[in-house]
Amino acid sequence: MLKIFAVAATATLTMFAGSVSAADLACLVTKNNTNPFFVKMREGAEAAAKAAGLDFLAFAGQLDTDATPQITAIENCVASGAKGILITAANDSVGPALKAARDAGILVIALDTPLGDSEAQDITFATDNFEAGLLIGKWAAATLDAEAANARIAMLDINFDNISVDVARDTGFLVGFGIDVPDLTIMGSETDARVVGHEQSDGNPQGGQRAMENLLAKEPGINVVYTINEPAAEGAFQALRAADTSALIVSVDGGCPGVQNVADGVIGATSQQYPLRMASLGIEAIATFAADGTIPKVTEGLSFFNTGVNLVTDQPVDGVPSISTAEGLELCWG
Repeated sequence: MLKIFAVAATATLTMFAGSVSAADLACLVTKNNTNPFFVKMREGAEAAAKAAGLDFLAFAGQLDTDATPQITAIENCVASGAKGILITAANDSVGPALKAARDAGILVIALDTPLGDSEAQDITFATDNFEAGLLIGKWAAATLDAEAANARIAMLDINFDNISVDVARDTGFLVGFGIDVPDLTIMGSETDARVVGHEQSDGNPQGGQRAMENLLAKEPGINVVYTINEPAAEGAFQALRAADTSALIVSVDGGCPGVQNVADGVIGATSQQYPLRMASLGIEAIATFAADGTIPKVTEGLSFFNTGVNLVTDQPVDGVPSISTAEGLELCWG
């Protein structure tokens, strides 16, 4: 019989330790339980656990950057005899707890973003974020066609901390657009004059608007806007509208509101990732590991298991595969 428990508050984590079948338990630990991205992960993991006959524990912190409840959750999963742990880590301070879990024979799969310490996880299941950036870069260049040579590009990143997802999307876009990027491990190594600058958006509408305003003050003629995610794109659009100008906006994530923004013309194209599938495949890997000890392998040519990405636009271009917003709305974060 499948047993499913969801725990959010640190104070109640220990209530469920030992209360499930230790032989067939899988755990999911996310940063919070309110972000739709993590909600979809939980839906996918829960359904996959039921299909596989695994008991399932879901834990979530309150703040994205707070690792304390995640560490407690990991310890509870170990104490409960879990076969595997899926985690979207708040930060690398969860590493020692995950290494202890691996030492206890538990399969550890990082979802979405790898840990800094390679010994803290067996494998990462994630979107190919470089490919996601590459797709929107190619689409933007093809859409502008001859005008791409005269583009004035605004880059709205998360921040300046060189977070792996941020770097991969940013540099992927530039490469896709046809801009030389000397160092793919950091943002801003390009010297192409078409790039007006990089600004911190914090991945939210307010930050996106502020970042766009700063770059418009530097170059009012911006006609291409790269954004780390769709909330930042929404803020950039508001800044452009307030300045009585427009630009081709591209983004990454593919959440339902973001795809709707593509349908409404706010965003030209976005790359869609699939957190529900990410977590589902992670649970399937835990079930296989529990059955015969098989550890999942990375996708050929990559350092992680690629869970897929699609370009979503209603303005397709030759040479860049894409799906429509109607299809994107059916698939959003599935």
